[in-house]
Amino acid sequence: MRAFNPVPYVALAAAVVLAAGPAAAHARLVSATPAPNATVGATRTLTLTFSERSVPAFSGFDVVNSAGEKLAVRTSVAEDGKTLTGTLTRPLTAGDYRVDWRIASSDGHRMTGSYTFTVR
Repeated sequence: MRAFNPVPYVALAAAVVLAAGPAAAHARLVSATPAPNATVGATRTLTLTFSERSVPAFSGFDVVNSAGEKLAVRTSVAEDGKTLTGTLTRPLTAGDYRVDWRIASSDGHRMTGSYTFTVR
């Protein structure tokens, strides 16, 4: 009777885990203009850049004022697929704002987040 050798099974399991690592990554916000917690002058354009390409139909963001009202923003995705740009109908007035973002990466993972900034 032969003894059971677990080495091939362990090697196969390790290869599967290592190969699946990059596919399990989630898109994250890597930069934004205005930046999180920044104080800026009046602006009507916001830009968010993510770590992975997005699926435009399921990605975007809202700008919410301190009264909790969503402002009208038209978003577009850059050719790199990682950068979302939003244009407001008019410049933001002085106050605090929250950006609520959502992104679906090409591997199907959906991520959401938010950050705040102030217009002086």
